[in-house]
Amino acid sequence: MDLVNSLAEEYALQNSSLPDELLMEIEAYTRAHHPHAHMLSGPVQGKFLEYISRMIQPMRILEIGTFTGFSTLCLAHGLPVNGRLHTIEIREPDADIAEGYFSKAGLSDRIKLHRGDALQIIPLLAEEWDLVFIDADKVNYINYYELTLPRVRPGGWILADNVLFHGQVLEEPISGKNAISIAAFNQHVKADDRVEQVMLTIRDGLMLIRKK
Repeated sequence: MDLVNSLAEEYALQNSSLPDELLMEIEAYTRAHHPHAHMLSGPVQGKFLEYISRMIQPMRILEIGTFTGFSTLCLAHGLPVNGRLHTIEIREPDADIAEGYFSKAGLSDRIKLHRGDALQIIPLLAEEWDLVFIDADKVNYINYYELTLPRVRPGGWILADNVLFHGQVLEEPISGKNAISIAAFNQHVKADDRVEQVMLTIRDGLMLIRKK
């Protein structure tokens, strides 16, 4: 289901600042070589992630789902000099690609890439998060949220991607494990009095959550 008019998406792209050269290289490489290139955040959402990070200026960022590193580097643009970003990727080939780009960006000392299952890795990270970006397997969104929220500082932020899941959350009845999981996550956040949130119709849906 096309949720946003393709002409409007193209117009938004034409009237948005372009990503830097390295990000454009990552996008081009991913679209040319990766069988799941649709998972890439893309230039408009990437700029949005960058600007959110620049506005917050987070000391500690957690990204769940690195993919090929595009969104990671967008978020890293807002890191202060002594800030640090932790990112988790379960697929070794994607982690290899991302790690190469982190090195090329000169950010290997500020971006810590963790390889493996995020459900096992997150509890081991003794950090207080200013910003968390959830963009991994959809069936575990609630688990990722519950693992990270206690360690998000008061007034800190969580961003969750794909909260419209290709429009499938609008169907009645909702079918497919991913769409069902995303719909459950959306309702879970809505019912959580520890936070307030706004759902944005950027790309495949992005939820901006603030911890009270």
